Amino acid sequence: MHLNKKTNFYLLLFVIFGGFLIFGVSENIKGPAIPDMQQELSLSDGTLGALLAINAFGFLLACTYTSWLIAKIGAKTTSILTFTLMAISGLFIYFSTNFASLVGAYFLLYIGNGMLEISLAIIAARLFTKNTGTMLNLSHFFYGLGSTVAPIVAAQMMGWEINATVLGWRGMYLIMLSLSVLPIIPVVLSRFPKEEGDDEEDRTSIKKLTKDPIAWLIVFALTMGVTAELGIAAWLVNYLVKVSEWTIADASGMLSIFFFSFMLARLLLGPVTDKFGYAISIIVFSFLAGVLSLIPIFTGDRLAILFAIAGFGIGPIYPTMMALLARKYTRGTDTAITFTVVLIGIGGVITNLIIGYIIEWVTNLSFGTTFAESNKIGMQAGYFFISMTAILCGLATIEIYRRLRKEGNVL
Repeated sequence: MHLNKKTNFYLLLFVIFGGFLIFGVSENIKGPAIPDMQQELSLSDGTLGALLAINAFGFLLACTYTSWLIAKIGAKTTSILTFTLMAISGLFIYFSTNFASLVGAYFLLYIGNGMLEISLAIIAARLFTKNTGTMLNLSHFFYGLGSTVAPIVAAQMMGWEINATVLGWRGMYLIMLSLSVLPIIPVVLSRFPKEEGDDEEDRTSIKKLTKDPIAWLIVFALTMGVTAELGIAAWLVNYLVKVSEWTIADASGMLSIFFFSFMLARLLLGPVTDKFGYAISIIVFSFLAGVLSLIPIFTGDRLAILFAIAGFGIGPIYPTMMALLARKYTRGTDTAITFTVVLIGIGGVITNLIIGYIIEWVTNLSFGTTFAESNKIGMQAGYFFISMTAILCGLATIEIYRRLRKEGNVL
């Protein structure tokens, strides 16, 4: 089948935008599912944290080999494999009956998610040779769109009745992840752009990165930023249900508002970061997100909307830091991105464990008169940590800015 360049470009756009949409959905349907999942399988908060950490490990694992896999079998075949894997994971989640089987199914899903992130990044880098910043921001907008819609749709879907049986979280996962097969159609029909680059340059870049303090600061800052983003995605619904006694539907609505803010910020604030500089922008965004997330912990329900508005701060952190990374490491950018994403994955494993065990540890200290009250305090402590990671991202970026200014290379 012969395609002209324009048709092929639009097909690949569908793959990238559709891929980011699916990515946003697959990562953020867990918010409404977690409370029911936790109750049904009798999972402690620490065990839940371990589950999320295992997810992060699966994501990390996929990030380490996906670029190699693309080099071996091509981006097209890798993309088909990725989307298929994600759909199959939905089937496994549906049939999971205990924690062990759920861990395996979730691990498979996050292997798929990790492969998807790297694949989309590589395809986008090859395709968007013009207006790169605008197109990448637009791509991340679709991730935000998927993230915004996912919690609301997931919460609604879990309540569906089919043949007098409630669909529940398993059925919801099955249906939502089956959507992953849709982008396979344009993948099959399109021609993928070829790789350009030099392996030797990449190897040299890795050596330089491991000795570069700024590279490690970027890793730390992004790990904190991503922890804040994914921590809110994973724990906000649970927090509002347990601490504020909201319904899952209402709490999921708040999570969707968070992702709506997140999505709008990524769509609209790109030009702002270009104007004021990446590092300065990240500092402002990080502190904004951290402070807005902290306030409702101490003030309660009346300012709960600030949890959602924090999305305006968190949203631009990742793409803006990636832009800084690309500008800082103009040679071997792909390697710098892979290096960073893999290490973020390691950090994500650790921080997910920390969040879960902070909640469990503080709960077990029994500051409340009942377990429920103690668990509320535990949830507040865990969410406090999530909020602080955004502030730590800002502090690390201040040091990045200081070092860049010292080099005479403020970005």
